[in-house]
Formats: sequence, structure tokens, C-alpha cells
Amino acid sequence: MSRVNFDQLLEAGVHFGHLKRKWNPAMAPYIFMERNGIHIIDLYKTVAKVDEAAEVLKNLAKQGKKVLFVATKKQAKQVVAEKAASVGMPYVIERWPGGMLTNFPTIRKAIKKMTTIDKMTKDGTFDNLSKREKLQITRQRAKLEKTLGSIADLTRLPSALFVVDVMKEHIAVREANRLGIPVFGMVDTNSDPNTVDYVIPANDDATKSIEVVLGAVCEAMNEGLQERKVEKLDAEAAEEAAPKRERKAKSAVKKSAKKDDEVAATNEETAEKSEQEEA
Repeated sequence: MSRVNFDQLLEAGVHFGHLKRKWNPAMAPYIFMERNGIHIIDLYKTVAKVDEAAEVLKNLAKQGKKVLFVATKKQAKQVVAEKAASVGMPYVIERWPGGMLTNFPTIRKAIKKMTTIDKMTKDGTFDNLSKREKLQITRQRAKLEKTLGSIADLTRLPSALFVVDVMKEHIAVREANRLGIPVFGMVDTNSDPNTVDYVIPANDDATKSIEVVLGAVCEAMNEGLQERKVEKLDAEAAEEAAPKRERKAKSAVKKSAKKDDEVAATNEETAEKSEQEEA
């Protein structure tokens, strides 16, 4: 069964592309028709592509891998923040820090700086500073929180990138391409789909459109996370059961050995008696 249906996408306005004069010819396979100078996206292809992307993302979540969501445009910010947070994934909704992927160690240093400031606040060091220094550090912390707070738990490069509007986030896409990180993207009729590994042809300007697509993929990821939890619990139960099985097996071996010894002793006694009788 599909993650989304044709009617849902139609109602959310996922089919509305850009003006014909702004189109990217590489998007031709995903365009159904042109009406009043605007390209209309083929929603049947969108349904298929959403299902394909959702399945891959589900497997990534099941394996415990991180997917970084990127959307700095106004219409997508809130939706992306809510959906990504619901599945515990990192996201970037403010300005994309250049070199965030290609120069990841430097970004990690900035995140560690934020952690250091938090430690200063907890251990009392912050209270010993002057008013001016406190103000500077507080402002620095707020700035870091705004740009990097949502990726504080990202200790290594993400396994994939999910981008809303690949044209606006072209730097992020380019960095991911350079490092060989798979890119999932909502691609409108004015964008180049060749830079994206998993293309979802859709209107990337409408909040409802973004919400429907993200809702489908995040639901799939949530399923993957739940399956991972179940597998983990099963593995823990199996580990706990293993020593019991071993103890039972050892007990059975001991009983069998004891029985063999008793049979051997009985056989020896019988042999001795028969020898005495013959003598």
C-alpha cells in the first residue's frame, strides 16, 4: 500500500510546478502537462517516488543511521523542524553553514564550544566572570544554539540528506555529492534532478505540499525506529535466555555422564560376579 495517495497530493497542491519559462528540461519526465503557462507535475510518479524514498529512509532508520533534514526557506522551516524532531533526526532550518559536511571537524569544534559554555554555567565558573564577559558568552551561546543547536547530537557525518528545494540548498547538495552522501530531495520543475539520488517531484514552495511529503517519509522512518526497538528487545531477551539454556544443557550432560558411570559400575559388578561363579 502506498504511503500517500493521488487525492492527498492533489489537495495539498503538490502538482503545481513553476512557470513554463523557468523550467529545467531535465524535469521533463516528471511533468504531466502545461496549463496557463504553468507546468503540472505527474502525481502518479510522485506517489511512486515517495514510496521508494520512504522505504530507503525506513531501512536507514532501522539501522540506527542519521538523516540530516535541510530546509532554510520560510515555508518549510517549521514543518521540517517538527517532523525531523518527531523521529529524532538532526535538521538545519537556519543558514546552511558552508563546509558543514566537507569540513565537519570544525563544525564539531563549534558544537563542543557550546557544550563547554553549558558546563561553565553548571559548575559555577560562569558566576565568577564579569558582567561584560557573561553578556558576550551568553550572546555567543545563543548564536551557536540558533545555527547548530539542532545538530548537537550529530557526532559523525549523516548517512543521508533530505533537502526541500534543491536549488536553494545547492551548497548542501554539492557538499553531499562530493562526499558520496545520498541525497533525497523535493524537486520542483525549475530544479535539476541529476544532483539528487532519490528524486521526489513535488511543489517545494507550498507548506501543505511539504507537510504531506515529509509526513509520509517521517512515518516510514518512525516504523523503522520501532522495528529497531523490537529487534533490540528480542536480542536482549535471547541473550538472557542463552545462559539458562546453557545451564540446562550442562545439567543434562552431567546427568547423562552420571547415568553412564552408574551403568558402567553395574556392568563391572556383573562381570566380577560371573567371573567368580565360573571360578
